[in-house]
Amino acid sequence: MTVTRLIFLGPPGAGKGTQAKQLSTFCHVPHISTGDILRAAVAEGTELGKKAQFYMDAGELVPDDLILDLIRERLSAADAASGWILDGFPRNVEQAAFLDTILDTMGQPYDCVVNLDVPDEVIVARLALRGQQEGRSDDAEAVIRNRLEVYRQRTEPLIEFYRNRQQLVSVDGNQPIETVTAELKKIVQI
Repeated sequence: MTVTRLIFLGPPGAGKGTQAKQLSTFCHVPHISTGDILRAAVAEGTELGKKAQFYMDAGELVPDDLILDLIRERLSAADAASGWILDGFPRNVEQAAFLDTILDTMGQPYDCVVNLDVPDEVIVARLALRGQQEGRSDDAEAVIRNRLEVYRQRTEPLIEFYRNRQQLVSVDGNQPIETVTAELKKIVQI
């Protein structure tokens, strides 16, 4: 039995969550999203969850060290022993370096980093449509463009970081969902 461990990167609206869910079902491994981890830790009232709640209630970003502790805890869970797909983390080079240290300590090396590449104009259109359909205020065009700018500033160096280490696989996310899923399935079967 092969063990699948992947890190998903891509701008907001690139389809990371959708594709990670599809692939996690296909590979029988958990889809681990930092947002889900935070919400679960808060809901369960764990010590880390209580600390995270403090920052979230104040409208602040949860600090890297706390996120890393939550990730370490989640990757230590029994269902992650057979592999995992990490979505939305790391978000910068510093977090990537910390994650490498955690994974080395745990003996859980990842297979590769998948970057879903989608042009900005497609992202804006996708998220604006999602905002209209779901009534999400964070999907207004000005907010979307700002989120993309923040993503580019913080995460673009991360893409180069993994590319320079020959760990990055870019997939054209501007294709039908089924086509992207088929390309990702080929990656995990190599």
